Amino acid sequence: MKSIKIKRFTAIILVVGALFSGAAFALDLKDLLGVVGGGFLVSAVAGPLNDFINTVTFNKGAKVEGHTKVVPIVSLGSGTRIGAAQVAGPKGDVVASTKAVAQIETTFKDRIRVEILVPIDSENPLQRFKRVQGVGVSAIIDYRL
Repeated sequence: MKSIKIKRFTAIILVVGALFSGAAFALDLKDLLGVVGGGFLVSAVAGPLNDFINTVTFNKGAKVEGHTKVVPIVSLGSGTRIGAAQVAGPKGDVVASTKAVAQIETTFKDRIRVEILVPIDSENPLQRFKRVQGVGVSAIIDYRL
């Protein structure tokens, strides 16, 4: 229990530091603090968010029959962002092995923005990762600053 409180406190400090750090810090440090803090924040609220999404979808008649889990979204491409996604899949280990969702942004014919969401087995997209087969993204969670 004490470990969870320490993680939550650390996440809050990192996120607040990332949001309110002025020009005194380099942009890279702010991005790093935001990503690390965002990862801790997502971990801290993943369970309640997952339960909330499942309750809403059940109440709307769109219940997921398999397992669900909330994981961070890691962006590949331009910019650093903090986000989360709920992934869903059949009963078994595939949802448990999903550690994050990679977001790949690109354009099609210079006019259509395309965001591709890929469930992956690593929280660090700069390292080697694999797509988790049989898992899909069922919800996107944004935090308005």
